Amino acid sequence: MTDMKGMKIFTQIYGGFLLALCFGFLSGATAAEQIIGPGDVLQITVYDNDDLTTTVRVSEDESITMPLLGQVSVKGRSISSIIKQLEALYADGYLVNPQVNVFVKEYRSRKVVVLGQISNPGLYELSGNTTILELISKAGGLAKDAGSTAIIQRKGEDGHGEKMTVDLRQLVEKGDTSVNLVVKDGDSIHISKAGEFFITGEVSKPDSYKYEEGLTVIKAITMAGGFTGIAARSKIQLIRKVDGQEKIIKNLKLDTVILPDDVIVVPESFF
Repeated sequence: MTDMKGMKIFTQIYGGFLLALCFGFLSGATAAEQIIGPGDVLQITVYDNDDLTTTVRVSEDESITMPLLGQVSVKGRSISSIIKQLEALYADGYLVNPQVNVFVKEYRSRKVVVLGQISNPGLYELSGNTTILELISKAGGLAKDAGSTAIIQRKGEDGHGEKMTVDLRQLVEKGDTSVNLVVKDGDSIHISKAGEFFITGEVSKPDSYKYEEGLTVIKAITMAGGFTGIAARSKIQLIRKVDGQEKIIKNLKLDTVILPDDVIVVPESFF
């Protein structure tokens, strides 16, 4: 019995170790492909050559200064590319089979803009891999009147713009990590504003309310606290703007799906 318990603990620890190892490997592999830019701080070590170990900040012209090598351009290069570049340069008359490691201590070159219904809109610097959920948290969270979508505008490598839509309800409320996209340098993120609908007449709390996709009349009335005792439940009306003109829909069914800016009118019953 004791052996079985010990084996179970060992399996849990070993499994956790493998998971952490795989996660670290994947994170490192992704980080290695990120492009370095001005202001980034790199810690560079050369195995068995402590005198060549250095910490450098990438200059505005996207170069670094290395012992023995002097100024080295890293423009448009990723971490893995810089490692290969430095190993090739040190192997050219300086060291035999040099092994270089590059670690990013600080990211300063990558920035994104967050606008719209966010608590603290503005320009943000990215540190390592940053997902849209992490960025929203960094910007203070969604504003009270935030809608259900975030639009990411990105400039592609060919110079053409790319636009992606993130379903925030799917991400935040349902925890669907498949839509938790990684944001990139130069991205512009806009958090949409939620639509509104209005409900007036014989309900407990007539007011404007935040619109939700697929909202029905009965759910809207529930949000407004339900009918009063004198509500004419079978004579509900809806006022909707169609092509700039107000259209009145009478005797509305409770399962009717409403749209943003709709006005639900619950009249008084006289019988």
